[in-house]
Amino acid sequence: MPPEGFGKGRGGGEPPSFQEMWRDLTPIGRDSDTHGYRRHAWTTADADCRAWFKEQAESRGLTYELDRNGNQWAWAGDPAAGDAVVTGSHLDSVPDGGAFDGPLGVVSSFAALDELRRRGAELTRPLAVTNFGDEEGARFGLACVGSRLTAGQLTVEAAHRLRDQDGISLPQAMERAGCDPDAIGPDPERLARIGAFVELHVEQGRALDLSGDAVGIASAIWPHGRWRFDFAGEANHAGTTRLADRRDPMLTYAETVLAARREAQLAGAVATFGKISCEPNGVNAIPSMVRGWLDSRAADQSTLDTVVAAIERAAKERAERDGVDLTVVRESFTPVVEFEHALRDEIAKILGGRTPVLGTGAGHDAGILSASVPTAMLFVRNPTGVSHSPAEFAGEDDCVAGVLALADVLEGLACR
Repeated sequence: MPPEGFGKGRGGGEPPSFQEMWRDLTPIGRDSDTHGYRRHAWTTADADCRAWFKEQAESRGLTYELDRNGNQWAWAGDPAAGDAVVTGSHLDSVPDGGAFDGPLGVVSSFAALDELRRRGAELTRPLAVTNFGDEEGARFGLACVGSRLTAGQLTVEAAHRLRDQDGISLPQAMERAGCDPDAIGPDPERLARIGAFVELHVEQGRALDLSGDAVGIASAIWPHGRWRFDFAGEANHAGTTRLADRRDPMLTYAETVLAARREAQLAGAVATFGKISCEPNGVNAIPSMVRGWLDSRAADQSTLDTVVAAIERAAKERAERDGVDLTVVRESFTPVVEFEHALRDEIAKILGGRTPVLGTGAGHDAGILSASVPTAMLFVRNPTGVSHSPAEFAGEDDCVAGVLALADVLEGLACR
């Protein structure tokens, strides 16, 4: 029989199925007009997701923990024993994001534990499901805040300086949600107890759809970063100012957007200006300031450096022509993440050796944790190839295939 607390529902009853969990989680934070999700960190929707996670843990008789950085844990076995196998993902979203990015990994993790219980598997290592907080960075502009803090990749001082668009600081938001912002910081003791972290995630692309496979294994995460471009011009009347007399930063910004697409295409990389702010933001006013945020990613560091440098060069050349002042600030950066080869190879062996291995341009908590613990990822097919959008999708059969693959991996790692 499974050890005490492993996959065992309260009162001996069956825990909620994958379909039931998905049905209960789906309405939380969903906008009725866009049908996208707005589960931003430390908001009401986030609190509801956290309550759902705690309920799932308790319904299975798992030991529930909320750590110092706001990450949630549900443990089967003794958390203090060490060499634990951890799985999970995140529940927050980008603005008007899809249903699967993050939540699929959390729901699948609970479902995989249930599958192990049905198999009668016996744990030889502690096993946990986790929900890392603020992975998307939608509210405070920095991705993977929960895992970065835990791994010591974000200082307490820097975290306390984070502000949302309304000027609310991260500490203020945490405190309003009932968490202690003074407790945040590195958690090396917790990380030392983890022997392996495996994150299941919907694929953010169409590689699996093109190959005809339901599940894939991640090889690496491309290096990626975010840069803020500040274009400072001169505000003036849109109807009375001669074109020759204008210092219009919007023109410089527009040229920079085109340069980003051109340089990325030439290098086989990606570069996107997906966020913009404009001052004074009047329809009949020439802007005084335009801020654009660049997200760029490439398969290797050299290519990424080349692309971003070329974009900056094009922006500076156009700024000089337009009489605009330009400032570029790198706000975040994550180097290439090669998932541990030994763990990746072991997972491939568990899954039969025929599961495709593919890289990704998207960042994940697994990438942050890879500097501290052995990490790996599984991807589930997304036939639309769309992510960070309500069009994001994974079929039920593929989701089930993902759950079974994750259960096989967890059994191979934690039930040896």
